[in-house]
Amino acid sequence: MKFLFVLTSHDKLGDTGEKTGFWIEEFAAPYYYLTDKGAEVTLASPKGGQPPIDPSSDKPENQTEATKRFHNDKKLQEKLSKTLQLSEVKEKNYDAIFYPGGHGPLWDLANDKDSIKLLQSFYESNKPTGLVCHAPAALKNVKTSDGEFLVKGKNVTGFTNSEEAAVQLTDVVPFLVEDMLKNNGGNYSKADDWQPYSVHDGNLITGQNPASSEEVAEKLFNMLKN
Repeated sequence: MKFLFVLTSHDKLGDTGEKTGFWIEEFAAPYYYLTDKGAEVTLASPKGGQPPIDPSSDKPENQTEATKRFHNDKKLQEKLSKTLQLSEVKEKNYDAIFYPGGHGPLWDLANDKDSIKLLQSFYESNKPTGLVCHAPAALKNVKTSDGEFLVKGKNVTGFTNSEEAAVQLTDVVPFLVEDMLKNNGGNYSKADDWQPYSVHDGNLITGQNPASSEEVAEKLFNMLKN
Protein backbone atom coordinates (compact mmCIF):
# COMPACT_ATOMS: atom_id res chain seq x y z
CA MET A 1 0.00 0.00 0.00
CA LYS A 2 1.41 3.34 -1.05
CA PHE A 3 0.12 6.46 0.66
CA LEU A 4 0.84 10.08 -0.21
CA PHE A 5 0.68 12.53 2.72
CA VAL A 6 0.31 16.20 1.73
CA LEU A 7 1.42 18.79 4.29
CA THR A 8 1.14 22.57 4.32
CA SER A 9 4.12 24.86 3.60
CA HIS A 10 2.41 27.91 5.15
CA ASP A 11 3.71 29.18 8.51
CA LYS A 12 2.07 32.59 9.13
CA LEU A 13 -1.09 32.81 11.22
CA GLY A 14 -2.73 35.64 9.30
CA ASP A 15 -1.59 39.08 10.47
CA THR A 16 -1.12 38.04 14.10
CA GLY A 17 2.67 37.73 13.91
CA GLU A 18 2.20 34.18 15.28
CA LYS A 19 3.33 31.00 13.54
CA THR A 20 1.23 28.14 12.21
CA GLY A 21 1.76 25.06 10.08
CA PHE A 22 0.63 21.43 10.38
CA TRP A 23 -0.63 19.79 13.58
CA ILE A 24 1.78 17.10 14.83
CA GLU A 25 -0.87 14.68 16.15
CA GLU A 26 -2.76 14.75 12.83
CA PHE A 27 0.42 13.78 11.01
CA ALA A 28 2.02 11.41 13.51
CA ALA A 29 -0.99 9.29 14.53
CA PRO A 30 -2.02 8.42 10.94
CA TYR A 31 1.61 7.98 9.87
CA TYR A 32 2.34 5.44 12.59
CA TYR A 33 -1.03 3.72 12.23
CA LEU A 34 -0.35 3.08 8.54
CA THR A 35 3.38 2.33 8.63
CA ASP A 36 2.93 -0.07 11.58
CA LYS A 37 0.64 -2.02 9.25
CA GLY A 38 3.29 -2.13 6.55
CA ALA A 39 2.12 0.75 4.38
CA GLU A 40 4.65 2.92 2.55
CA VAL A 41 4.19 6.67 3.11
CA THR A 42 5.60 9.42 0.88
CA LEU A 43 5.55 13.01 2.18
CA ALA A 44 4.97 16.06 -0.02
CA SER A 45 4.25 19.78 0.43
CA PRO A 46 3.80 22.76 -1.95
CA LYS A 47 7.34 24.07 -1.41
CA GLY A 48 9.05 20.76 -0.59
CA GLY A 49 11.60 20.42 2.20
CA GLN A 50 10.69 20.94 5.87
CA PRO A 51 7.00 21.78 6.38
CA PRO A 52 6.34 24.12 9.32
CA ILE A 53 5.04 22.60 12.55
CA ASP A 54 2.26 24.53 14.29
CA PRO A 55 3.84 25.56 17.64
CA SER A 56 0.48 25.12 19.40
CA SER A 57 0.50 21.42 18.50
CA ASP A 58 3.76 21.08 20.43
CA LYS A 59 2.35 22.39 23.72
CA PRO A 60 2.37 19.95 26.67
CA GLU A 61 -1.44 19.73 26.74
CA ASN A 62 -1.52 18.60 23.10
CA GLN A 63 0.92 15.71 23.48
CA THR A 64 -0.30 12.18 22.70
CA GLU A 65 1.40 8.79 22.41
CA ALA A 66 1.93 9.49 18.70
CA THR A 67 3.50 12.93 19.22
CA LYS A 68 5.83 11.54 21.90
CA ARG A 69 6.87 8.79 19.52
CA PHE A 70 7.49 11.39 16.80
CA HIS A 71 9.74 13.44 19.09
CA ASN A 72 11.91 10.37 19.68
CA ASP A 73 11.92 9.31 16.03
CA LYS A 74 14.99 10.86 14.38
CA LYS A 75 14.40 8.84 11.21
CA LEU A 76 10.92 10.27 10.66
CA GLN A 77 12.09 13.80 11.54
CA GLU A 78 14.78 13.45 8.88
CA LYS A 79 12.24 12.18 6.33
CA LEU A 80 9.89 15.07 7.19
CA SER A 81 12.67 17.60 6.52
CA LYS A 82 12.85 16.39 2.90
CA THR A 83 9.26 16.38 1.66
CA LEU A 84 8.84 16.24 -2.11
CA GLN A 85 7.53 19.26 -3.95
CA LEU A 86 3.85 18.76 -4.79
CA SER A 87 4.46 19.64 -8.43
CA GLU A 88 6.73 16.57 -8.76
CA VAL A 89 4.13 14.12 -7.46
CA LYS A 90 1.99 11.90 -9.73
CA GLU A 91 -1.30 10.36 -8.60
CA LYS A 92 -0.60 7.12 -10.53
CA ASN A 93 2.27 6.26 -8.16
CA TYR A 94 0.04 6.02 -5.06
CA ASP A 95 -2.98 4.06 -3.83
CA ALA A 96 -4.40 6.70 -1.45
CA ILE A 97 -3.88 10.30 -0.32
CA PHE A 98 -4.11 11.89 3.13
CA TYR A 99 -4.00 15.51 4.34
CA PRO A 100 -3.16 16.34 7.98
CA GLY A 101 -4.57 19.62 9.30
CA GLY A 102 -3.29 22.53 11.32
CA HIS A 103 -4.24 26.06 10.25
CA GLY A 104 -1.65 26.24 7.45
CA PRO A 105 -3.81 24.52 4.76
CA LEU A 106 -6.39 27.34 4.98
CA TRP A 107 -3.86 29.64 3.35
CA ASP A 108 -1.89 27.50 0.91
CA LEU A 109 -3.53 24.14 0.13
CA ALA A 110 -6.97 25.70 -0.32
CA ASN A 111 -5.64 27.52 -3.39
CA ASP A 112 -2.70 25.38 -4.51
CA LYS A 113 -3.14 24.31 -8.16
CA ASP A 114 -1.08 21.12 -7.77
CA SER A 115 -3.04 20.07 -4.69
CA ILE A 116 -6.38 20.82 -6.39
CA LYS A 117 -5.37 18.74 -9.42
CA LEU A 118 -4.14 15.85 -7.24
CA LEU A 119 -7.33 15.74 -5.16
CA GLN A 120 -9.49 15.70 -8.28
CA SER A 121 -7.31 12.99 -9.79
CA PHE A 122 -7.29 10.72 -6.71
CA TYR A 123 -11.01 11.16 -6.20
CA GLU A 124 -11.93 10.47 -9.82
CA SER A 125 -9.59 7.45 -9.93
CA ASN A 126 -11.67 6.16 -7.00
CA LYS A 127 -8.67 6.09 -4.68
CA PRO A 128 -9.20 6.62 -0.93
CA THR A 129 -8.93 10.32 -0.14
CA GLY A 130 -8.68 11.45 3.50
CA LEU A 131 -8.49 14.88 5.14
CA VAL A 132 -8.69 15.75 8.83
CA CYS A 133 -9.53 18.84 10.93
CA HIS A 134 -8.51 21.98 8.94
CA ALA A 135 -7.25 19.94 5.98
CA PRO A 136 -10.70 19.72 4.32
CA ALA A 137 -9.88 23.37 3.52
CA ALA A 138 -7.89 21.83 0.63
CA LEU A 139 -11.24 20.82 -0.94
CA LYS A 140 -12.39 24.45 -1.20
CA ASN A 141 -11.63 24.86 -4.91
CA VAL A 142 -11.67 21.22 -6.01
CA LYS A 143 -14.24 20.41 -8.66
CA THR A 144 -15.05 17.18 -10.45
CA SER A 145 -14.92 16.84 -14.25
CA ASP A 146 -18.57 17.92 -14.50
CA GLY A 147 -17.66 21.31 -12.98
CA GLU A 148 -19.40 20.75 -9.62
CA PHE A 149 -17.63 21.15 -6.28
CA LEU A 150 -16.24 17.79 -5.22
CA VAL A 151 -18.00 18.00 -1.83
CA LYS A 152 -21.42 18.80 -3.35
CA GLY A 153 -23.94 16.27 -2.09
CA LYS A 154 -21.26 14.39 -0.12
CA ASN A 155 -21.38 13.63 3.60
CA VAL A 156 -18.44 15.53 5.09
CA THR A 157 -17.04 16.94 8.31
CA GLY A 158 -14.15 19.19 9.35
CA PHE A 159 -13.12 21.61 12.09
CA THR A 160 -16.28 23.16 13.51
CA ASN A 161 -17.12 26.85 13.85
CA SER A 162 -17.44 26.35 17.61
CA GLU A 163 -13.99 24.70 17.83
CA GLU A 164 -12.52 27.63 15.86
CA ALA A 165 -14.22 30.02 18.28
CA ALA A 166 -12.80 28.05 21.21
CA VAL A 167 -9.24 28.58 19.94
CA GLN A 168 -10.12 32.26 19.31
CA LEU A 169 -9.14 32.30 15.63
CA THR A 170 -12.52 32.92 14.01
CA ASP A 171 -11.49 36.43 12.95
CA VAL A 172 -7.96 35.42 11.94
CA VAL A 173 -8.57 32.57 9.49
CA PRO A 174 -9.35 33.38 5.82
CA PHE A 175 -12.51 31.23 6.01
CA LEU A 176 -14.21 28.73 8.33
CA VAL A 177 -14.00 25.08 7.28
CA GLU A 178 -17.57 24.28 8.39
CA ASP A 179 -19.04 27.23 6.48
CA MET A 180 -17.03 26.48 3.33
CA LEU A 181 -18.09 22.83 3.22
CA LYS A 182 -21.75 23.84 3.60
CA ASN A 183 -21.44 26.65 1.03
CA ASN A 184 -19.94 24.21 -1.48
CA GLY A 185 -22.96 21.94 -1.10
CA GLY A 186 -21.56 19.36 1.33
CA ASN A 187 -23.86 17.54 3.78
CA TYR A 188 -21.91 18.69 6.83
CA SER A 189 -22.23 16.91 10.18
CA LYS A 190 -20.27 17.02 13.43
CA ALA A 191 -19.96 15.55 16.90
CA ASP A 192 -19.44 17.52 20.12
CA ASP A 193 -16.36 19.74 20.12
CA TRP A 194 -13.05 17.85 20.44
CA GLN A 195 -14.69 14.40 20.21
CA PRO A 196 -13.42 11.89 17.61
CA TYR A 197 -15.68 11.98 14.56
CA SER A 198 -15.14 11.00 10.94
CA VAL A 199 -17.37 10.59 7.92
CA HIS A 200 -16.97 8.13 5.05
CA ASP A 201 -18.75 8.82 1.73
CA GLY A 202 -17.62 6.77 -1.25
CA ASN A 203 -13.84 7.14 -1.37
CA LEU A 204 -13.87 10.46 0.55
CA ILE A 205 -13.12 10.33 4.28
CA THR A 206 -13.08 13.47 6.43
CA GLY A 207 -12.34 13.93 10.15
CA GLN A 208 -13.48 16.72 12.48
CA ASN A 209 -10.47 17.49 14.70
CA PRO A 210 -7.10 16.20 15.97
CA ALA A 211 -8.82 13.44 17.97
CA SER A 212 -10.24 12.06 14.70
CA SER A 213 -6.94 11.66 12.84
CA GLU A 214 -6.24 7.98 13.56
CA GLU A 215 -9.87 7.10 12.80
CA VAL A 216 -9.49 8.63 9.31
CA ALA A 217 -6.28 6.63 8.74
CA GLU A 218 -8.04 3.45 9.86
CA LYS A 219 -10.89 4.02 7.41
CA LEU A 220 -8.44 4.74 4.56
CA PHE A 221 -6.51 1.55 5.39
CA ASN A 222 -9.67 -0.58 5.55
CA MET A 223 -10.91 0.81 2.25
CA LEU A 224 -7.67 -0.23 0.55
CA LYS A 225 -7.55 -3.58 2.30
CA ASN A 226 -11.06 -4.40 1.11
